[in-house]
Amino acid sequence: MDSVVSELEGTLLKGGDPFSYFMLVAFEASGLLRFALLLILWPVIWLLDMLGMGEYGLKLMVFVAIAGVSESEIESVARAVLPKFYLDDIDMEAWKVFSSYDKRVVVTKMPRIMAERFVKEHLRADEVIGSELVISRFGFATGFVKGNIIDSYISSRVAKLFIDEKPCLGQGRVASSFLSLCKEQIHPPCMTNQKQQHDHQLVRPLPVIFHDGRLVKRPTPSMALLIILWMPIGIVLAAVRILVGIMLPMWAKPYLSKMLGGKVIVKGKPPPPASIGNSGVLFVCTHRTLMDPVVLSTVLRRKIPAVTYSISRLSEILSPIPTVRLTRIRDVDADQIKRELARGDLVVCPEGTTCREPFLLRFSALFAELTDQIVPVAMNYRVGFFHATTARGCKALDPIFFFMNPRPVYEVTFLSQLPVEATCSSGKSPHDVANYVQRILAATLGFECTNFTRKDKYRVLAGNDGSVSHTSFANQLKKVVSTFKPFFH
Repeated sequence: MDSVVSELEGTLLKGGDPFSYFMLVAFEASGLLRFALLLILWPVIWLLDMLGMGEYGLKLMVFVAIAGVSESEIESVARAVLPKFYLDDIDMEAWKVFSSYDKRVVVTKMPRIMAERFVKEHLRADEVIGSELVISRFGFATGFVKGNIIDSYISSRVAKLFIDEKPCLGQGRVASSFLSLCKEQIHPPCMTNQKQQHDHQLVRPLPVIFHDGRLVKRPTPSMALLIILWMPIGIVLAAVRILVGIMLPMWAKPYLSKMLGGKVIVKGKPPPPASIGNSGVLFVCTHRTLMDPVVLSTVLRRKIPAVTYSISRLSEILSPIPTVRLTRIRDVDADQIKRELARGDLVVCPEGTTCREPFLLRFSALFAELTDQIVPVAMNYRVGFFHATTARGCKALDPIFFFMNPRPVYEVTFLSQLPVEATCSSGKSPHDVANYVQRILAATLGFECTNFTRKDKYRVLAGNDGSVSHTSFANQLKKVVSTFKPFFH
């Protein structure tokens, strides 16, 4: 059996410095203070690396980022946050070589727990060998790793794995000691050749459809410094934007939005408001952030009630438009939507949850059963620093993080109202209608349709079904204050 052992940092990943991944763990597992502390120590880590003592720098990163964090929390970040950033840094040439072998092993100096999920599920490796964290009996990381010398520890693990026969190929940087255990060695940059083109070569790594975490960009030292410097400004800017959104009438918001750095791009022709005595139009939107219905109302310059599946009480209070909370009991929800449509227009996001990547989740067919006046609306957004959605974190912070971005951009594309022959009135099933709407919206945005649901997303990212506990406004406010408390001292 052909086998390959490949180094993760600097080979399968273009970047050889794992610092930014420890910064992600520090931010997502602990918060701003540990994030800032690790950044402060970056010059020391860099200097150790320059002096040929990179292993001590690595151990310092492990200790600062992970000491005192529960093992389950580290696993959660490795499952929900890190894969997206790893995949964005994949060297496709090295991946092609790696994927062309029958038995695939990845080695990393990072703690195995940080890389194993991604490497096995997305790079489809058979084994992952990395440094091992020392975990206390209470389930918390001590900040130390097993073995005095990480490189020697990893090499011994590789030797034990291939005790009968040497690996056919070793991919890694010149200084990697495990390469001496392999029959052949190649160093980055890796190039494929005819000899390495096997019939079973995988086309590409599996995509990351669901991911979590607040940071949009990988926190390299310069980017992390920029984020920390922007935080106080962003908090003030978010407060101003939210107050303006609550106090101003809808017709005035587009003008103030431009002045405060926001931008909304509108395509297509929106329908006129529902006339008195007629049933309203149901706007069926793709779901990118909780701001989708608010932005739609701003574009239409009138308050359109939005159907919500599961948002925090704080988000409901801050919302400048009426919200209609569904119960997930089909008959009850259907009656609720019918009553709202009898009063006027309504917004619904049938995916039931947000998705950051260019994929659309499966559409619930309930909306198709209740009306024939359906207007599909393709929503998309771009932000610079912070994601406005979370599966693991505090959902009450979603609108705040959205408005903390320097220049949030929204794109709203109105499609034509569905013709009668494309609705249930012509005998089509609700599922056919829902799938058709999903397809035309995906085509408009250049996205792919999937059959994933809300439960699939939360099962992957948070290990639950996505239900939001309706804690009191006071408790949610405490979470908000505790998150940003470091900037008020």
